[in-house]
Amino acid sequence: MIEAMACGTPVIPYRSGSVPEVIENGVTDFIADSEKAAVQTVSELPRLDRQTVRARFEERFTADRMAREYEAHYQKLVADAEAKSLVVEWA
Repeated sequence: MIEAMACGTPVIPYRSGSVPEVIENGVTDFIADSEKAAVQTVSELPRLDRQTVRARFEERFTADRMAREYEAHYQKLVADAEAKSLVVEWA
């Protein structure tokens, strides 16, 4: 799904696994609950803007974005650990 989003190509996945976390139903793709619903949804695909699909990929799934978030999490862990060690030293 993410690879398709990177190309600006919407998909129609079934609602399972990580699909609800990755897909923005009606914005980047359409989530189907059955084969019949998936087939019926094909005609809705032209409503989705491929540039929007690509833009949402850039906002959520690029390596650069993920690296920035990992760095922020690690900085918080270090700061929290340093704060706890200061409390222990004063105790």
